[in-house]
Amino acid sequence: MKTLFIISCRTWKTAFQNRATLILTIILGLALGVATLIGWQNFNIQQAQRLKYKEIVRQKWLSKPDKHPHRMAHYGYLAFRDKHELSFFDFGIESFAGVSIFLEAHKQNTVNFSEAGFSNGMLRFGEMSVAMVLQLLVPLLIFFLGYNSISAEREAGTLKILLCQGVSWRELLSGKVLGIIGVSFSLFIPVILLTIVLWAALSNWQVSADAAIRLCLLISAYAVYFIICSGIAVLVSAFHQSSKAALTTLLVLWVVFTIVMPRITQAIGVKVYPSPSKIEFTAAIASDLQKQGDSHNPDDPHYAQFKADVLKKYKVDEVQKLPFNYGGYVMAEGERISAGIYNQHQGELNKIYEAQNSFAVAAGYFNPFLAIKNLSMALTASDFNTYMDFQQQAEAYRYQLAQHMNQLQIEKISNKKHGEKEKAASISHTHWAEQPDFQYVFKPVSWVIAGQMSTMLSLLCWFAVVVAALAISSRWIKTL
Repeated sequence: MKTLFIISCRTWKTAFQNRATLILTIILGLALGVATLIGWQNFNIQQAQRLKYKEIVRQKWLSKPDKHPHRMAHYGYLAFRDKHELSFFDFGIESFAGVSIFLEAHKQNTVNFSEAGFSNGMLRFGEMSVAMVLQLLVPLLIFFLGYNSISAEREAGTLKILLCQGVSWRELLSGKVLGIIGVSFSLFIPVILLTIVLWAALSNWQVSADAAIRLCLLISAYAVYFIICSGIAVLVSAFHQSSKAALTTLLVLWVVFTIVMPRITQAIGVKVYPSPSKIEFTAAIASDLQKQGDSHNPDDPHYAQFKADVLKKYKVDEVQKLPFNYGGYVMAEGERISAGIYNQHQGELNKIYEAQNSFAVAAGYFNPFLAIKNLSMALTASDFNTYMDFQQQAEAYRYQLAQHMNQLQIEKISNKKHGEKEKAASISHTHWAEQPDFQYVFKPVSWVIAGQMSTMLSLLCWFAVVVAALAISSRWIKTL
């Protein structure tokens, strides 16, 4: 342990004695600071906007005058997707996913108004977030620190001296890795401390256990990621005769890991599991709806039979004699059928997207960058699964709203013909308050862990492989 400590301390000290390394570290530290500030401002501005318009939507709903409940069902509601307090750390797909969805009877709309839709083309190059700096730039710094960790000793002739003094290959490699990890943690630890403070502030200093577990897992995942990168850097340096060759190899690995493979896996997923266009998707739903009939058309064969069955059940010969409003009853049936069709098609589409994303998950076993990227987005609730969950909760709210309005029509609107004593074809506006406001509830961290088991396992596999390679590689390095 004493030898490991000496080697690691010497590596750490040498790194900061190098002016180029020191300047690069300072620049990277400033980049992390700027990214943290951008994430903080991004969260505050966007969340404030969503809460503002969410309040406006609620007030507009409550201020509607007395009217027919089915008209209120078609008036609809606007649901907004909340931002998780940890999303300032990793933007994920936040800027490309819509932020609001219009909910109305008999129809499922798409989520609209993404940040990308209102920005210029620069967004395609990525946003500067803390996660982006930690995933892309810190490994680059680690590779710059580690490319000559062993090869430089070999070139200078000091490697033989170290080995002759009783230092084993395992001690040398492990000490170098620990020293490089120490340098990377010199940047990582201040960022984590700042992240904890900002996260607590964004949570109004009311920290939940679920969010705390998310943050602990996030910190642990990035720590493992940096250890993996440090181990790769030292191993590549150990297996190369010259520092120049080691640096070239590491830069090629960095480009392949962070640029080439992510795009290739995405392209393969889309090619193998092509998704329908929006027009094709809408047309398929319309076709299935047409087969089931139109609840607004009294002459529709399906609903004509439905009407006959209802009249037979209640032993009456016309809908005016039913003990409830038939119009609301048939609208509820139509809503049930149409919602089932929409949910079936949406579920099939989500399965296609999951299949496409499965290539990126599987590629995590060959690329630690993809593993940490997927896990980071999931823990900060800025991933595709969280986005799908928002759609599902919004659809459940839309269905409940439509059926609640249908139930009000069934109970409050009379069936009597014009000219007879009847209730007005509208109900009191006080009933609108019975419909609760939409509130998205983030899934617990246990749900995230269950969905990211493969990603977490791939990161742990990389860690195990690197540790094992450091332990047994001395057998082959001796021959170089």
